[in-house]
Amino acid sequence: MGSDGGYVSIEVLDPGLLTTLQDLGRAGYERYGVPPAGAADPYALRLGNLLLGNEEGEAGLEVTLLGPTLRFEEDCWIAITGADLGARWNGAEAPLWETLSFRAGDRLSFGTPRRGVRAYVTVAGGVDVAPVLSSRSTYLRAKLGGLDGRALKSGDRVRVRAMPSRHRRLPAEFVPTYDSAPFHVVLGPQDERFTSEGLHTLLSSAYEVRPDSDRMGIRLEGPRIRHAGAADIISEPVCTGAIQVPAGGEPIVLLVDRQTIGGYAKIGTVISADLPRLGQVMPGDRLTFAACSLSEAHERLREREAAVSELRKAIAAGGLDCRRMLQVTTPTHDYTVEITIEAARRISARVHGTAYDVAVEAQNVWAPPDPDEEG
Repeated sequence: MGSDGGYVSIEVLDPGLLTTLQDLGRAGYERYGVPPAGAADPYALRLGNLLLGNEEGEAGLEVTLLGPTLRFEEDCWIAITGADLGARWNGAEAPLWETLSFRAGDRLSFGTPRRGVRAYVTVAGGVDVAPVLSSRSTYLRAKLGGLDGRALKSGDRVRVRAMPSRHRRLPAEFVPTYDSAPFHVVLGPQDERFTSEGLHTLLSSAYEVRPDSDRMGIRLEGPRIRHAGAADIISEPVCTGAIQVPAGGEPIVLLVDRQTIGGYAKIGTVISADLPRLGQVMPGDRLTFAACSLSEAHERLREREAAVSELRKAIAAGGLDCRRMLQVTTPTHDYTVEITIEAARRISARVHGTAYDVAVEAQNVWAPPDPDEEG
């Protein structure tokens, strides 16, 4: 039925390197040995959904490094967030962190990766697959969830519950940079099992991400971290962001497809506020770590969630809308005018299908009038 509601399909022409369906993960099943899975960069998935008017946890496509080629069989709205993997809309560069109105027959493809490793394609209305253990996320090792528990392949058709949306763009200050800043770490719970020299090594060294890293964990290569005794402990629950150090001394940072228990001593845990950026590191990147107190970790998380709450309110109030439809009446004609805020002081207008670019020279940036207001 297209963008007025109903179900539409997206055809997978080329699956890319690794494209899976992910939401915010399945909570509450680790006692049975089932990891949370979900988006490795949950911030990017959440923001894509919010821009479209979805619930934050709607499932979308997680695109890894070399992206797929998709053909949209009917009209629908999408957003591309996360890593810049060279997204192309019918061959032209596709903007990130804003909503896009795709038409039937349009194609989305990806070119050369530029920054980050995982992009997210969300669709207004969300992906329509049956939840497994309360989640639509794909856990590849157990062939659980998503589309038959596997990555997408050529010929697949991803069904989505297409809903109407609006043209919105995320303000630049909320777009993550995926920079090389240190990852904040709360030391423990087994930091006493490492020498003071070992703790200093973690917090003063740069580690390179190894090629065998994946959604289960980021394997790091660099200075060995010295244990005070044996590296092994009695197996106990682990969490996303935990830094295990096996006997060889090179750390492993656990990601969303991690095991649920582990028997290596953990020197620290990457804080929740830094986990989205952790999900964007790629082989060859260099990581550093900085110690952080638990109260500081909580404060950083509160700051991030306050920013998301601010965006949620702005979207509901229309503050992120950048396209307006107006009906303008003159003594001789009725005009349909579509106005798009392209950037500060740059506006495009389409009048009865004819496009115009407008440069705004006034000191205060002009905003299109609210069509609901009189006058």
